[in-house]
Amino acid sequence: MPPTTILLFFFAFLFLSLASCAPPPAFPPTSPSHDRATLFIRSRCNLTRYPDLCFSSLSSYAAAVGGSSPELARVAANVTLARLRGLRAHVSALRRAGAVRGTAAAALRDCSEQLGDAADQVCQTYDELRGVEELVGMEVAWRVSNAQTWMSAALTNEESCSDGFREAAAASAYGAAGSGVDVKTDICSRVRRVKQYTSNALALVNSLVGGR
Repeated sequence: MPPTTILLFFFAFLFLSLASCAPPPAFPPTSPSHDRATLFIRSRCNLTRYPDLCFSSLSSYAAAVGGSSPELARVAANVTLARLRGLRAHVSALRRAGAVRGTAAAALRDCSEQLGDAADQVCQTYDELRGVEELVGMEVAWRVSNAQTWMSAALTNEESCSDGFREAAAASAYGAAGSGVDVKTDICSRVRRVKQYTSNALALVNSLVGGR
């Protein structure tokens, strides 16, 4: 196989891999069915720990969700993934700037790895729920159980990131002329927000147990 063909094949594979875990596009209201789907999302979000955040982050996908609980859980996983990738990019930018020293720098390094693992696990959650509507019996229970395991693991990795900063002996600051937001406060606050998205996504996965 010519080198150019191999290269094209590689990039096509990479694109498809990334696309499988890409957040879906938002859909504008188009019909009365959109209103029904929006009410459906509100009712499902009431099962979560942060219902207002759940609804505000997922209601724009009403047309894609319709009345499907598995589809809503998949969308929630992808929205969580987008938040995770944004946070990891922020952590990576701080590391590249070299403005953080000591134990906080070690915490940043560990956090970057943990967020990367969490993102992979959220992708696994999405993959486990793909096509679950067409399955029956124990296969559904098996796939949902796997999705619960992956999303729970993602939440654990996010918590490990926060724990690493809480245990840091000193907090480095960043910003103009050495002033700015304390890195411990900044990262822990951002992780706390991402954990809310992850918690909601996990709740929506859990709601699939028993066909609820």
